[in-house]
Amino acid sequence: MDKYEQRRAQLKALADDLGRGGVAAIAAKIGKDASYVSRMLYEPGKAGRKRIGEDTLATLAHAFPDHFGDGRSVSPVLATETPPGYVRFHLLEGAAGMGVGVVNQDFPEVMQVMEVAEWEVRRKLGFLPRPGQIQIITGRGPSMRPKIEDGDIVWIDTAVDYFDGDDYYLISYDGETQIKMLQKRVDGMYVVSANPDFKEWRCEPDELSIQGRALVHAGFRRF
Repeated sequence: MDKYEQRRAQLKALADDLGRGGVAAIAAKIGKDASYVSRMLYEPGKAGRKRIGEDTLATLAHAFPDHFGDGRSVSPVLATETPPGYVRFHLLEGAAGMGVGVVNQDFPEVMQVMEVAEWEVRRKLGFLPRPGQIQIITGRGPSMRPKIEDGDIVWIDTAVDYFDGDDYYLISYDGETQIKMLQKRVDGMYVVSANPDFKEWRCEPDELSIQGRALVHAGFRRF
């Protein structure tokens, strides 16, 4: 049993101990949506499954030390409180492909935690999200250039786990995670890249898992 499966087993034991409504109770305690917690409980290989990475493990260990205390690994950054007037965005586990797709564990993250002033969050989004709603992910590949460059940090609204009109989404399709535009046309749903070198393609909606809406991107660029 690898470490991720061990963590999933610990989470399942916690949910079982809590009984009915256990998933919702865990979600409320760690500032996530219930659907996010449910995906962490998915069996290996199931589409949309979320691994419990170090960041999430630290949050679970803090909230439920009796179940996760032995295996937690808490960095100094995660141990601190978010300063007043700031919003902390945590890592949404794994890199997001902007090419043919990326299996989440294949790439290291550019950034794991981001703290942004509330006034800037309001300016960018038009609202102040609830804790855990907005998470960050690293974009990988060239297919979304010039809109998103390889290595850019993208804010993902995890509350939008469904198609909500033509827009940019974090999607999982055939075991790969990607940032793409979804467009609904008369003959079906299309996955579209910003880079014209990458051909659009029609997907099967029942095989598509939407992880969130892509809202804002930020990158490290040389002058």
